[in-house]
Amino acid sequence: MIIVHVVEPFAAGVGVFVKYLTETMPEDRHLIIHGERKEVMPVEEVKKTFSNPNVKFIRWRSAQRSINIYKDFLALGELYTILRRLKSKGLLESVHLHSSKSGLLGRIVCKMLGIKNVFYTPNGAPFLSGKNYFSRFIYRQVEKWASLLGGTVVCCSSSELNAYRQLGIDATYINNGIKLENRTKIDKAGKSEKFRIITTGRIIAQKNPFLFNSIATYFNEFDQFEFIWAGDGEDRKILTAKNIIVTGWLNQAETKRLVSGSNIYLSTALYEGLSFGVLEALTLNKPVLLSYCVGNMDVVKNGINGDLFKTQTEAILKIIQYHNNRDMLSVMGEFSKSICETEFNVEDNFSVYRQLYANTVDILPVKKWAFA
Repeated sequence: MIIVHVVEPFAAGVGVFVKYLTETMPEDRHLIIHGERKEVMPVEEVKKTFSNPNVKFIRWRSAQRSINIYKDFLALGELYTILRRLKSKGLLESVHLHSSKSGLLGRIVCKMLGIKNVFYTPNGAPFLSGKNYFSRFIYRQVEKWASLLGGTVVCCSSSELNAYRQLGIDATYINNGIKLENRTKIDKAGKSEKFRIITTGRIIAQKNPFLFNSIATYFNEFDQFEFIWAGDGEDRKILTAKNIIVTGWLNQAETKRLVSGSNIYLSTALYEGLSFGVLEALTLNKPVLLSYCVGNMDVVKNGINGDLFKTQTEAILKIIQYHNNRDMLSVMGEFSKSICETEFNVEDNFSVYRQLYANTVDILPVKKWAFA
């Protein structure tokens, strides 16, 4: 089978997602049409993480993150030319669109070219990202309109699916997954004598660095606590608390070392698809303290491997509780690893995508979540 992936944000979580897809379908051919976000990772560095020899890359030069009618029109025309050429040469059996910009432009082009076997994974519902009611309204209308163009929406968590269904968009879901780590192989040099709270990824509004900074600020006068943000991004300047260390972008081994040496993993995100950073923490036996939002709520199981919080005060109280009861953290960490093995194993979850591409699997059952 030949699967064409269309990826505008070819970095961070979406890049990992596509990489895992190609690795779980090594016998199939994967053509990746991609943009670039140099501020996160140059495209050549992203390509180096792909080990499957059946993966080929096609540059989508005019694709960019921000909304710009002129540039988006150019990106639409360029994508039309690429997909038309692939279709004419018989190099296209399924098209998988990744993230909102690719999802919109890709579905327009596929509709124009009569391509039927189309799938769209948002990896973070865009209509949850607006800064105000008006922007969220616009994003909702765009998603509703794009859904009328055809294709199957494949969410990466049950709660993200319910967000789409509450919007009136039919969809299915396949949980994100991650490779399970052999914890004994992780370098323990990253272990800290302080009580370390860590998060990973881009420092952007969606990850709510303001809340992360506010939580850390409460502990400014307590020398036994340290907060680490392993990553970088446009909102780095928000992280001003003196007990926060911002590492900048690290390679995968360095990030794992820091997470493995931490006490808990903290997510203050406003919404997620299903965070690979959180899943990595699970496989490294870390308790997780996560904001109550789409994506995060799929990971915490009845408090046995961590907790969800709705307010800054709740997060602070949980951190104090964890600090004062450290013996329970190792038990919670074991539950994290167990949950990851049973529900978020990439080999099990992503193998379903091939069945979906081949139209041999039905729409999956849905859990009911309540969220704001």
